[in-house]
Amino acid sequence: MSTVLKSNTQGAHTGTLGGSAAAKRGLGPKLRRLNIPGGLGGWLWLAIIILPVYYVVITSLKTQAGYFGQNPLALPTSPTLENYQMVLEADFAQYFMNSAIVTLGSVIPTVLISFMASFAIVRGAGRFLRLVNGMFLMGLAIPLQATIIPIYLMIIRLNLYDSLLALMLPSIAFAIPLTVLILSNFIRDVPNELFESMRLDGCSEWQTMWRLALPLTRPAIVTVAIYNGLHVWNGFLLPLVLTQSPSLRVLPLGLWTFQGEFSVNIPAVLASVVLSTLPILVLYVIGRRQLLAGLTAGFSK
Repeated sequence: MSTVLKSNTQGAHTGTLGGSAAAKRGLGPKLRRLNIPGGLGGWLWLAIIILPVYYVVITSLKTQAGYFGQNPLALPTSPTLENYQMVLEADFAQYFMNSAIVTLGSVIPTVLISFMASFAIVRGAGRFLRLVNGMFLMGLAIPLQATIIPIYLMIIRLNLYDSLLALMLPSIAFAIPLTVLILSNFIRDVPNELFESMRLDGCSEWQTMWRLALPLTRPAIVTVAIYNGLHVWNGFLLPLVLTQSPSLRVLPLGLWTFQGEFSVNIPAVLASVVLSTLPILVLYVIGRRQLLAGLTAGFSK
């Protein structure tokens, strides 16, 4: 009996040692896989990104005297919301509405036109479609700054100067080439068997585009919509050249309200920056999953 107990005890002890050794062997590769330099680099990059955000937020809570009288990175001794009140009282709602109208009026037509053009380029055939695709690719090589004078002259000839439509049309034109390129690549990744099955079920190309291609390319559509929306929302050159009425100013131009002849109200400017960034943050929170899916698509193939 004692012999049996001794053997069981030795077996349990051996099993415990074996289990701990196996656990150590299991933890070893995980520890070896830790990318310490990459982790340190990630934390360093996070600090670089967070520092400007921290500066903007704390400065927007300072008075002008407090901004010039203390360390720029120090927390405000007496936080105030006067800058936000000043911004909201300086026609901020009008500037915000103009930016929202221009952004939605540019992004929605861009996505619709680009999606239909991408579907036609991928699923269609013929010399004309190849020529159209080549024109879209050529559009990627033309910067906005190089065409601002011709755009200004065309807007004048169309009697659209000093209107929100004058901001939408060039924004749509310059956003379509890149959007078509991205959506075309996503539509090409859709298996051809799915299109054939839709055709066997009696669906037309129009029905196939909206019922099959659109749901499968939704991450790409959200990605290009957010990208183009950011580009239009932060646009400065087109509103500067193509509008002049204070009632048609967008948010980037609205920052000039807080610029005096000899000085700039920096806390008020940064308060307006914070307010103008909030819609972008809300948009990211709503569409972050689709955005990440669109940005990472193709890496697992």
